[in-house]
Amino acid sequence: MKRIIFTHGKNPKPPPAAHRDLLLRCLLHGVGKVDREIAFEIETSDCFTLVSWSHLFYDHYRDSDNDATWVNRLLAEVDPPADVKAARPLKYRAAKAMYTLGDYLPWIIPLIPDPRVKISIQETANYFCNQDNAACHIRQLQKAPLREAAERGERVLLIGHSMGSIIAYDSLWELQHLEGFESCIDRLLTLGSPLGMNYVQRRLAGRDARHLGHYPCNINDWVNISSRGDLVALVPSLANDFQPMVDNQCVSSIQDMRNDIMNNYRDEKGLNVHKSYGYLANPHVAQEIVDWWSVA
Repeated sequence: MKRIIFTHGKNPKPPPAAHRDLLLRCLLHGVGKVDREIAFEIETSDCFTLVSWSHLFYDHYRDSDNDATWVNRLLAEVDPPADVKAARPLKYRAAKAMYTLGDYLPWIIPLIPDPRVKISIQETANYFCNQDNAACHIRQLQKAPLREAAERGERVLLIGHSMGSIIAYDSLWELQHLEGFESCIDRLLTLGSPLGMNYVQRRLAGRDARHLGHYPCNINDWVNISSRGDLVALVPSLANDFQPMVDNQCVSSIQDMRNDIMNNYRDEKGLNVHKSYGYLANPHVAQEIVDWWSVA
């Protein structure tokens, strides 16, 4: 049996059932462009699980109909030539500079003028502060399907988007070092991940562990994909920072993919190169899913 588990990132999301349907549509669209048979197998096997946690951080859900409108546009492949240039305008470079500064000097975050950058950093900080024990509850939601899959002997592809990649990483560490699950997933696929940020790495589960391992070792391989212009993936390369995981045989390999990756999702605010829908519909992401599924 095979299981695909998707953990979303920050910001309010549509109600879980509607959100799952939209994400699965995008995934099947991308996979179908690579291998129609595998797309059909995924669609008919009921193997896609969404870890929905936004209700623990936010007091409302997003309008699923609005998301569906823009997902329809994405899947219609209406990709104007301006998308490539729009991914890295001058304001992107300015925002990246502020994001980088906030990563190393958190005390200046309140002074950052760009609200998107400020909110992104602050919401990541809220997770690590574990206010009202919300982060612990989120990790419990993440660990539940991983435990179930491990107990059933299922092969698992765990996809973590944005802050979902932090949740996935921390949960895998807890499952191994606190609960004894030595083997959990075949592949960790991180999309638009902030795991390369200095601020994040200093706060990951296990980094201060003296008597336990510093890293999760219940992952077979790890693929990290970041889109052109994705500010959340401020440091798009993870292989160097997490090389000790390979050296200590915690994971067989860590592969970064960032060249020529384009997230074409647009909504009423314009191009959003960080959106999960656009990542899942991307052919490079689809190829990684197909490659994983194809292994007997």
